[in-house]
Amino acid sequence: MTAFSRLDIHRRNRGERTLVTLVGDIGPTTTPLLRAAVEQCLLDGVTEIDIDLTTVGSCDARGLDVLLSAARRAGRVHARLRLHHPCAQIARLLDATGSTSLLLTAPVSPVPPTASSDHMSTATRAPEDPARRLDQPVLWDGIRLRRLTRWQAEDKREDIADLAAESVAGTFGAAYHDRGDFLHRLAATAHRPGFALLVAETTVLVGCAFGFPVGSDGSDGRQGGGTLQEIIQRLTSCTRFVLLTQVVAHPHAQHRDIAHRLQQRLLTDLHSSLGVTLLHPADRGTRAAFSSWGWQNMGEVIGLPGPLAPCVLTLSAEGQPLARR
Repeated sequence: MTAFSRLDIHRRNRGERTLVTLVGDIGPTTTPLLRAAVEQCLLDGVTEIDIDLTTVGSCDARGLDVLLSAARRAGRVHARLRLHHPCAQIARLLDATGSTSLLLTAPVSPVPPTASSDHMSTATRAPEDPARRLDQPVLWDGIRLRRLTRWQAEDKREDIADLAAESVAGTFGAAYHDRGDFLHRLAATAHRPGFALLVAETTVLVGCAFGFPVGSDGSDGRQGGGTLQEIIQRLTSCTRFVLLTQVVAHPHAQHRDIAHRLQQRLLTDLHSSLGVTLLHPADRGTRAAFSSWGWQNMGEVIGLPGPLAPCVLTLSAEGQPLARR
């Protein structure tokens, strides 16, 4: 079966400068569109071409070659082409080909002013704003949030597993986090109805959160045959919640802010005011991390499948008080 990708191209001019916003994937079927769009900018006499890659999910080597060729041609006519906010995959391609200095702006540089109405910084608009599309990334201090599809999550599973391992490396919680178990849990969760996965990126992956809704609206409540839902209802009076796994790269200077924004965005995207996670009762390191991110430890519970009574932690959405029975 052949996979077809799509690339939407939006151009806005300001004098001799133009902003080209790309939405979708740069691949074999879409590189001709990209080449034509950049070529037209040069034919129109544009001297500054800013290409916003915020909403580009992937780019192959052929797509990068189009951008490199366009940048060289722009230089020959005294113009300049610059890339803004590439995903981790594009950043790796740039680094591997030695093209970073030619095409890429500094990671913390903002999207050009003409893009301010389309791609919001958290300094001017909160990520939970309902007017924002759910798949639109959020940018702050060079970090963006991006929601992945199931297929994109599968492509990045090894990177996400690396991040999970790095986040507990050297801590007391490392003994309770096996890479194989993590990959199995990610794969199983990805098949749940309503599955959502968010990543936080700079030029590399710095955070991740994923989960799925459980509740009375028909979404998946198979965990423990409905037992977990009943337990959470008794503890919190809530029948609908998000079962969530949180992964954050602790060495990053903004790890606490990253965790906060990821978990609140996930709850918002899944239209829930309550997040729930299960932890090994002896994993004190992870429990401490979750506590620092605003989670409440409801204690160990019995009645769920498995030999252990896991700790249940809950997180309420901002502005939503949690009632405990």
